[in-house]
Amino acid sequence: MDLDTIIFFDKQPDALPLYEAFADAVTKLYPDAEIRVRKSQISFYDVHMFACVSFVRVKKKKELPDPYLVVTLGMPYPIESPRVATKTEPYPGRWTTHIVIGGTEDIDEELLCWLKQAHGFAKNK
Repeated sequence: MDLDTIIFFDKQPDALPLYEAFADAVTKLYPDAEIRVRKSQISFYDVHMFACVSFVRVKKKKELPDPYLVVTLGMPYPIESPRVATKTEPYPGRWTTHIVIGGTEDIDEELLCWLKQAHGFAKNK
């Protein structure tokens, strides 16, 4: 793990295992994916960004698990699921979807299916 990733989790170190599990799942599916650590998010690219993780507040603090991580996916359609915290359509045909994960068990087949769809959507831009 690089220093930038460690610094990213400095204020919320308990969320680091969530990130490690998510990043591991992404890199198993897409071993050539590039990971870029920025101040407010860690993004996953395969030519274009297809997913990112952050601590963006998508629910009231008391509604968020401790620890938590927000997975954001760019989708061609709105995901209808109680797992989706928020979704917006920043422009026609592109939905930004935020999903809160609070445990490694949340990185399941359903989330990975959405991740694959987001990856395909980003690849076809």
